[in-house]
Amino acid sequence: MLSRILLVDDERDFLESLERGLLISGFRNIRIESDPGKAAALFQRGEPVDIAILDITMPGMSGIELLQSIKSCSPTTECIMVTAADQASLAVTCMKEGAFDYRVKPLNMEELLVVILKALERKNLLEIQRIGKQKHASNLIHPEAFACIKTQSPRMLHIMKEAELHAASKVPVLITGETGTGKELLAQAIHKASSRASQTFTPVNMSALTATLFEAEFYGHAKGAFTGAVQDRKGYLETTSGGTLFLDEIGSLPLELQGKLLRVLQEGEYFKLGVSKPQGADVRFIAATNVELDALQEQGLFRKDLFYRLCGAWLDLPPLRERKDDIVMLVSEFLRSHGSGHDSQDIEEPVWPLLTAYDYPGNLRELKSIVQSAANLARGKSISVHHLPAAMLAALSTKQRAAAPNVNDPIVPLAAMEKEYILKVYRSTGHNKIQTARLLEIGLNTLRRKLQSY
Repeated sequence: MLSRILLVDDERDFLESLERGLLISGFRNIRIESDPGKAAALFQRGEPVDIAILDITMPGMSGIELLQSIKSCSPTTECIMVTAADQASLAVTCMKEGAFDYRVKPLNMEELLVVILKALERKNLLEIQRIGKQKHASNLIHPEAFACIKTQSPRMLHIMKEAELHAASKVPVLITGETGTGKELLAQAIHKASSRASQTFTPVNMSALTATLFEAEFYGHAKGAFTGAVQDRKGYLETTSGGTLFLDEIGSLPLELQGKLLRVLQEGEYFKLGVSKPQGADVRFIAATNVELDALQEQGLFRKDLFYRLCGAWLDLPPLRERKDDIVMLVSEFLRSHGSGHDSQDIEEPVWPLLTAYDYPGNLRELKSIVQSAANLARGKSISVHHLPAAMLAALSTKQRAAAPNVNDPIVPLAAMEKEYILKVYRSTGHNKIQTARLLEIGLNTLRRKLQSY
């Protein structure tokens, strides 16, 4: 795993044994230190550590003193204290000083792993809350995983940081957003930033699955399981073992199949067709949809229990019309990736206002098509207005006429317009105040005051 772990104990044999156990469990970024003074110096230099596992009884500096030093330099580092003495008063002291947990030697590795994962989950949640209050998102720890996403939008940068934090855990992730907003790109980035990066990423179009195909495709089957099963076949859950399964268009999964998927998420196991023994499902689930799952639930078309299982973390991608600062960057990227030598192609000045004024109902996918089509029509020369699609120009003309003020229209007070818009956004999020505040880019308390006044 990509999480950074520091082990501090004056017993070298214990350190090396603990390190081996963590390496076997999938952790890779581990540092051991037998001198607590040197460990304290790491934090004083500002070196990042996610989890510190500290022995309490050490010469020179006790584990509690080291804990105090760590918390003063790096409050977000989660500390797990270890001791041979099972004393309630000692445990209380550790917790008061900010320790996440207190464990007694000899350590049970399975129990310790559970504690570490819980500590990482809390650290991630606190970090998500912290960056949500910041004007600018923190720098990514693994920028290479997100290199495929081109943006300078503060909102997108926040989403990418949240995605990176969720990548370190095993929780399922739900990605929502209009068609063409880059949901699969974000899912791939989460996979690359996770401990499963070296394993398989399998995208599955859920709208293409039928009741007869689901079990065979997901579970696989044994030879002779049904007529025509002439050999064993592995399903998605087996071929993606250790990796990430991306469930695209999850909202289109028929209701009768949702219970089958729910069982895998709940139990972590499934039955291969023709086999009576259950198999474990070691996959990370990421689902995506461009439809409102809340509305489908109200219509009885999507199970609430499945929604809550999939929504361990929820990332909502904004449409391109809400991140127009990215258009210039995206146009350059699409020209470069076109692969026809158009990366340095000029775009005439009158084209840019049209590119930034258009609302792109197809989002990034539509912008890419428009740019590459214009590049083809220009044949290496400057891209001009007449190279843009006629449908786009017609939509812009209609939008311009609609925006023109009519002297006969009644004057609507600004406060009334604001109220109508805020309530519209609030309803569209299913009355989710946090998501509404994020979309409107206002503080949560501000939104609460306005809703209360309405």
